[in-house]
Amino acid sequence: MTHRLAIYDMDRTVTFSGTYTGFLIHMARAMAPWRLALLPCVGLLMLAYVVKLITRQRLKELNQALMIGFNVERARLMPHVETYADKVMATNLRQGAVAQIAQDRADGYRLVLATASYRLYVEPIARRLGFDAVIATDHLSQDLRYVRAKIAGENCYDTGKLRMIKAWMAAEAIDRGQAHIRAYSDHVSDAPMLEFADIPFASNPHRKLAKLAAARGWTRVDWV
Repeated sequence: MTHRLAIYDMDRTVTFSGTYTGFLIHMARAMAPWRLALLPCVGLLMLAYVVKLITRQRLKELNQALMIGFNVERARLMPHVETYADKVMATNLRQGAVAQIAQDRADGYRLVLATASYRLYVEPIARRLGFDAVIATDHLSQDLRYVRAKIAGENCYDTGKLRMIKAWMAAEAIDRGQAHIRAYSDHVSDAPMLEFADIPFASNPHRKLAKLAAARGWTRVDWV
């Protein structure tokens, strides 16, 4: 095959726990501690999402507006984004995942991190881990001076993630028929990505993915 790709989900696959809430709290504490008083509102928004009053995408936008602000200068954000990436590296990595990333690199695979988390803080984490590319949820002002609490395009989640992977491959002139893909995820929402792969791995899977992986014959790995 011309192309070898190893595509990783991030939250609870490479990391032990989700990174998004931790990111919001880290940023609020660093930039405007008074916003921590708004955490109960974040809980209410989660409830609204659970009962389907708002979408997952809108939930993320509103949470960011509450904890960071609607429109924040990128230069103010980035030092704190970098310290958050350092924190994730120090306290929230599965060493089994780190070892597998190193093995895939040694095997000649191009490392791709594909996650619903925001590119804003995923890229510094990916850079520290040695990934070659990032596919993630983008802000509307991703390349501008200000970061808005607004998602550009799709939330990189479920079938949306697979569409974004395919779009990235097309932009990189990677034909699926000429690619060999390993994919890793902990969550059943990534079933489309895992189905797309040549070798799918259910990595520390939650119950629904574990059941699906057993039915499909996908390899299960449990990293510590």
